Amino acid sequence: MNTLIIAEAGVNHNGNFEIAKKMIDVAKDAGVDIIKFQTSITSTSKFSEKANYQKRETGENGSQLDMIKRLRLSFEQHCELKQYCDSIGIRYLSTPFDFESIAFLDDLCPFWKVPSGEIINVPYLERIGKTQKPVIMSTGMATIEEIKNAIDLLTCNGTPEIRLLQCTTQYPTAYEDVNLKAMTELKEIFQCEVGISDHSLGIEVPIAAVALGATVIEKHFTLDRSMEGPDHKASIEPTELKQMVRSVRNIEKALGSGRKRPCESELENLFISRKSIVASRDICAGEVFSEENIVPRHAGKGIPPSKWREVIGQRAKRNFIEDEMIEL
Repeated sequence: MNTLIIAEAGVNHNGNFEIAKKMIDVAKDAGVDIIKFQTSITSTSKFSEKANYQKRETGENGSQLDMIKRLRLSFEQHCELKQYCDSIGIRYLSTPFDFESIAFLDDLCPFWKVPSGEIINVPYLERIGKTQKPVIMSTGMATIEEIKNAIDLLTCNGTPEIRLLQCTTQYPTAYEDVNLKAMTELKEIFQCEVGISDHSLGIEVPIAAVALGATVIEKHFTLDRSMEGPDHKASIEPTELKQMVRSVRNIEKALGSGRKRPCESELENLFISRKSIVASRDICAGEVFSEENIVPRHAGKGIPPSKWREVIGQRAKRNFIEDEMIEL
């Protein structure tokens, strides 16, 4: 199965429709499967403060609501982005953050990406479940019990399939906080496919995740990390996105079948890499083969040293010169 690669545009378009379209072009060129945005209308209180990382990147002044208003796109613009994605052959997705956005995106999105912050949001999860669409859910900040409760709530309301993403809700995430091995625990406990929503710097973590069995990769990207906005510094740039996709696809190939056996391409080197039994000195006809007159050496398609005990003790049927392959 190919890894589902989601390029998270998020709000890195800075509320600019043309930048959003350019990000779609970049994601398509990189070879990702899906580009994902965020849709929010009434999800934030006017009294909500910005997170520390948001203050660090956008300044202390203003509320989180003020910031979101500057960064969001309208429903109409999301419709246009969906149409543009369809026209160039890349899948559109957007994460809803409120009931209005769920209702709007229901016609645009074939499945839901539930963000970490909504994993304890009972009415939100009920609405998502009742659409009866598959769900990919990030698990940042969540305990196993909270994840279980969210899964139960989704499934009892109609969600047919859930994939879980290991996630650390910090921007950027320090490598020691990524906890890639948590994917294994999630897979074992919940018996589902797993992946990672990665906020670390660089592309190493998504590549390693695929080697550990991830079937979904979500990664924030930006046109330019120097742009002003809350998520740009924790995002990868177009060149890195393309390199990440290429590396993930290479790792998929390298994982192989999981069964140890010689592959076709290496068999041509079998007789070059393995040794044959040869004469370590001149041997006369009738002489007994022993450890004093034969030795394993690279020589070609002769008797392999795996048959060493079968050769020892037999008599030479003809003369052999030094380094000549032994024949019985």
